[in-house]
Amino acid sequence: MGDFKHLVLAKFKDGVIVEKLMEGMRSLVAEMDTVRSFEWGQNVLSDNTLTQGFTHMFLLTFRSSDDLATYTNHPSHLEYAEKFTAAIDKVLLFDFPPVLVKPSA
Repeated sequence: MGDFKHLVLAKFKDGVIVEKLMEGMRSLVAEMDTVRSFEWGQNVLSDNTLTQGFTHMFLLTFRSSDDLATYTNHPSHLEYAEKFTAAIDKVLLFDFPPVLVKPSA
């Protein structure tokens, strides 16, 4: 079985310093062997019609849906999720097995 992805799109409340919040996420993913990779970024597209107000993207890669379940139920994740949830205005989650069309070089 291939990778399994966990995509989070978020719009943060005014005044939230995302970089500070990501310090906790860096520690969390470093602690958890089930997380193969973690990427995040801020949207640079200014058209709110297309972005629907979401400002940041977070993408975690796991070996399987079971590894994602282990991650989401881990006490450290549950603790971090409380802080993350308190900082967001709105969120969209999407869990999926990716279909690879063109592998990276």
